Amino acid sequence: MNGIHPFRVLRAKPLWIASGVITGVLALLFAVLYVGANIDPAGHMRNLPVGLVNADEGATVGGKQVNLGAQITGSIKKSTAGGDKVDWKVMDEREVKEELGKGKLYGALVVPAGFTSSVAALTGKAAEIPVRPALTVLTNQSAGSLGSSLARVATTQAAENASLHIGKELTARIGPAQKKLPAAARVLLADPAAVTVKDGHPLDSHSGLGLTAFYYALALVVVGMLSANVISGQVDHTLGYTHNDLGPLRLHRPLIRATRVQTLAISSTLMAVLSLLMGTLVMVGAVGVMGMDASHLPLLWLYSVCAVAVSGIGALTLLAVFGTPGMLVATLVFIGMAVPTANATTPIQALPGFYRILAEFEPLRQIAGGVRSILYYGAQSDAGLTRGWVMMAVGLVAAALFGFGVLGWYDRKGLHRIPAETDPETSATPV
Repeated sequence: MNGIHPFRVLRAKPLWIASGVITGVLALLFAVLYVGANIDPAGHMRNLPVGLVNADEGATVGGKQVNLGAQITGSIKKSTAGGDKVDWKVMDEREVKEELGKGKLYGALVVPAGFTSSVAALTGKAAEIPVRPALTVLTNQSAGSLGSSLARVATTQAAENASLHIGKELTARIGPAQKKLPAAARVLLADPAAVTVKDGHPLDSHSGLGLTAFYYALALVVVGMLSANVISGQVDHTLGYTHNDLGPLRLHRPLIRATRVQTLAISSTLMAVLSLLMGTLVMVGAVGVMGMDASHLPLLWLYSVCAVAVSGIGALTLLAVFGTPGMLVATLVFIGMAVPTANATTPIQALPGFYRILAEFEPLRQIAGGVRSILYYGAQSDAGLTRGWVMMAVGLVAAALFGFGVLGWYDRKGLHRIPAETDPETSATPV
């Protein structure tokens, strides 16, 4: 005992400065990363992929062959030729269905068959009121509810503008003859096309409006990251490097000297084996207990186990390389920078440029893409599953090279965790 009261440490300036800087920077980073990514998605939106379909076969109007569907799709493409918020992709109905079913489109605008004939019927002389033609807006919540909403707004506005443009042309073409039409037909003539909204890729009721894939992937990543902290502490305790406090009890084991490389190898082995348990329980909790809609369960189980293992080993690497600050670094990498760039709550096309760069390698985005493919798109490889597998493999290799490379350098430099000259233990007892 040195007679100094413990509360006197509150007078130490380094304690206040270090704690203030670390917690302040952490608070600022989380605010910037989370709020900055979502503060203006419509304003940051660039090249949001949306399908554009012309199924109209045209009709003969006034002795001329007319295809209003082609005019609509052509004018929409022309208006955005210089690059705009929406990347209109002209395709047929089959291609749109396939692309919506892979999450590669956030929505679509469809000009239906017989559209020209229906519009031309508005100028007929029949007494009955003609049927109003419709342009169809397809949404895709499976690609993300916000992205689908942004696409719906853009396509609906484009459809309404197209209808008004056609109305002006029809009114000018008919001229005074429109007075002979029924009153209801004259009203329709100014804005001839209705806009209907349909779900282009319906999901099951327990799919969280397209967000269960994101939250499931987030659970896998968080479980892996937090388990890394637990496993790292347990390995250090078992090797005798740290105490283990259980309430009022303090447990300590004899020191077993291990190099930094050996310690990471032990921790990674433990993580890889326990990932079988953790991945299984995440799936049981989500699907079995909570009733999340899911198919391809064996594949989902395997993917879940691997995602937990890769996330956990990545976090263990950061803990081993950076020491105490490693958990903060892991939190930023796996949570702070990952959630805003996961292409789930906000589409990548609606993020500022900095976040789009992060999204290319952030682990949550890669894992969520594979989960989305399994849950929503029939486990199609080109719907994000292949990318998920490849990027997890790349991440695991990168973690191994970085972790064992840096720790090997620490060991060669003699930067051991407890130098021999300060070792309080004289012997080690095998566990």
